[in-house]
Amino acid sequence: MRLREIQKEQSVWAVHNFGPRESIHALLGIQEEVGELSHVHLKFLQKIRNYSQTVFEDKARDAIGDIVIYLMDYCNAQGWDLEEIVTATWTTVKIRDWKKFPNNGRTE
Repeated sequence: MRLREIQKEQSVWAVHNFGPRESIHALLGIQEEVGELSHVHLKFLQKIRNYSQTVFEDKARDAIGDIVIYLMDYCNAQGWDLEEIVTATWTTVKIRDWKKFPNNGRTE
């Protein structure tokens, strides 16, 4: 399934479950999930809470998935296509060469 198709499904699901709301709700959700990802990574690095590699990966992957879902929700609230945004941004980013042009990635 393509990102665009998932985003359409997410829109219907979000309205069904939460009703219409402002984009700030999705933005706050993104922040919460980035916090969860940071938390699990920190605890894994600190070697506390018995976070094995498997537990770390499971929790990190879950947070990453949630971040993307919230990004879709934010884009839906703005009327934006996340797949289009990611594709356009990647087209710009992938031509940067930070080894050759360490000041700005494109030219000296």
